[in-house]
Amino acid sequence: MNFKRHTVTAALPYANGPVHIGHLAGCYIPADIYVRYLRSKGEDVKFICGSDEHGVPITIKAKKEGITPQQVVDKYHKMMGDSFREFGISFDIYSRTSNKIHHETAQEFFKTLYDKKVFTEEVTEQYFDEKANQFLADRYITGTCPKCANENAYGDQCEKCGSTLSPTDLINPKSTLSGEKPVLRKTKNWFLPLDKMQPQIEKYIESHKDWKVNVYGQCKSWLDQKLQPRAMTRDLDWGVKVPLKDAEGKVLYVWFDAPIGYISATKELLSPTPTLPIGEGEKKQQVPPNGRDLGGAAWELYWKSKDTRLVHFIGKDNIVFHCIIFPAMLMAHGDYILADNVPANEFLNLEGEKISTSRNWAVWLHEYLQEFPGKQDVLRYVLTSNAPETKDNDFTWKDFQQKNNSELVAILGNFVNRTMVLTQKYFANTVPPADEFTRGDLLILEEITKYPQKVAASVDAFKFREALAEMINLARTGNKYLAENEPWKLTDKKRIGCILNICLQISANLAVVAEPFLPNTSVNLSAILNIGKLNWRDAGRTDILKTGHPLGIAKLLFEKIEDDIIEKQIQKLKSSPPPLSPSGGGHGGGNSPMATIDDFKKLDIRVGKIIEALDFPEAKKPAYKLKIDFGKEIGIKNSSAQITKNYTKEQLKGKLVLAVVNFPPRKVGPFLSEVLTLGVPGDNNETILVEPGKDVEVGGKLS
Repeated sequence: MNFKRHTVTAALPYANGPVHIGHLAGCYIPADIYVRYLRSKGEDVKFICGSDEHGVPITIKAKKEGITPQQVVDKYHKMMGDSFREFGISFDIYSRTSNKIHHETAQEFFKTLYDKKVFTEEVTEQYFDEKANQFLADRYITGTCPKCANENAYGDQCEKCGSTLSPTDLINPKSTLSGEKPVLRKTKNWFLPLDKMQPQIEKYIESHKDWKVNVYGQCKSWLDQKLQPRAMTRDLDWGVKVPLKDAEGKVLYVWFDAPIGYISATKELLSPTPTLPIGEGEKKQQVPPNGRDLGGAAWELYWKSKDTRLVHFIGKDNIVFHCIIFPAMLMAHGDYILADNVPANEFLNLEGEKISTSRNWAVWLHEYLQEFPGKQDVLRYVLTSNAPETKDNDFTWKDFQQKNNSELVAILGNFVNRTMVLTQKYFANTVPPADEFTRGDLLILEEITKYPQKVAASVDAFKFREALAEMINLARTGNKYLAENEPWKLTDKKRIGCILNICLQISANLAVVAEPFLPNTSVNLSAILNIGKLNWRDAGRTDILKTGHPLGIAKLLFEKIEDDIIEKQIQKLKSSPPPLSPSGGGHGGGNSPMATIDDFKKLDIRVGKIIEALDFPEAKKPAYKLKIDFGKEIGIKNSSAQITKNYTKEQLKGKLVLAVVNFPPRKVGPFLSEVLTLGVPGDNNETILVEPGKDVEVGGKLS
């Protein structure tokens, strides 16, 4: 179908922390590439995002920092918005869910469903913290997952096995507010009957078998398990108030409220008058001029017209909410279009480990912008070339350096610079004529016309890694052509001019096809070529630069990144607290943050008996692979431990050790390490295992 306009959304980030590279790779860079491509084609597109300010993580952050939830969201909304803006994510609007227009839109949406009798009113028993004197949202409850026995599962999801849960599913639940065991109390809430809507939702999902495999597969898995009614209200005091008389002390469920933020932000963008936020937020909202001329109903074209294409860019943890729950809400309302595609990415790891904001194991965008000024496009390139499109992927600083030096500098930058230097030398920085072409020239000219088509086909299919590879291949083609023809060795100026003309046409094409991926580079390259902004219709042309056209001043597009810069970043990461993962032999130091009794209670430390120790040649540092028996309850688990200098394999067999058994498994090279074996530093800081007394029972729990 040919669409007249496009509504593109990027997941609303929680306003409880800064933006990191996992967020960028997950949805913001892919969405920005897609939108820039559409704009270059002349399409009518609105790019919508904003801060999600009503989730339980906000209230948790506020309690932790001893400030109000509004102060938390004000702080991080500004930080995230500033970072996105400086990085070049080209939102048409970056709004926030604390705005008055959002509260009104979400309440109106809820009231429409209520009046249509979509909701079911149910009195259910929910967990209540008697010590904190409040009902507990799902994320305020932790316990043992009934499916994988993870003791740190949340009331809505187990992050170890990925299962969706209800708080009452948890074994041994406890409140994260007080650490106490909650009690069940009756309360009334309004539920969206997903079970009754399943046939409708299934029909919608089945009509989109062209979605990415990971997205379609996760949706099918949910549907196969049969959908259940889900509460759309919560007993909380922070959020959008439920607009009913008998709903005192209740707010809209964050996953009802948040996606409506896309709609309210579009309203705000196209509203003829600015809107004010609620509470202590920004005092004035800036509304783009284009919105002032379209009138208050203009937003409806982007949400209610069947000739509009709606695309959601998200991470994999948001698939169910954007593909099942939000569409179900829109279906129930009846006036809205549904998403035509939801190209969700998987997760990005950092240096082989899961990104952890709690222990600062992350590359923060605002810090990157300070430490690598002017290098926004380098990070965009690396995160796109290594994007977790179909599986989790890994970012390393060495790979960042290699891609900058060996690809951006040595291929793209080198080609443009050599072309410009040679043109300055032979033709006083003006475009030379190209009158007589060899067979090789004609083949290159034909190839130039095909690259934009290849890039476009990949972008249209949401294969941005593939599209980026085709873009850089165009620069490779230029380098190869220049190297094979060696104009610096020729004396025939006419032939030299023809070669350089073709190289300049390639450069002009690069300015077009690079723009969605490397917008700053495209601007700089256009300045070097002394041309205005080109559009996608110019891509593939071999006469963009006319004979005699004066070129701009040549300058390097990219700079080499030296080892010391990268080493500084690696050391910065190493200074983060040690990971809570089964890498073996970790220990804290005297400057570790204070831990509470609740922190300690989270650790399941057991006595184990080593039954086998094997060499681990694939490990980065000398280590053993251990098989440890923890008795009937836990069974035999694997662990890796860097203890080769203090123990032989024979000494380890039969040894009793202590290990934390409730960490998520972690890949160490090809080996899955399932538990964290405890150790302390001995002589020369080499790890010595912590051994319990000889009379303790295997499988016994440290308490």
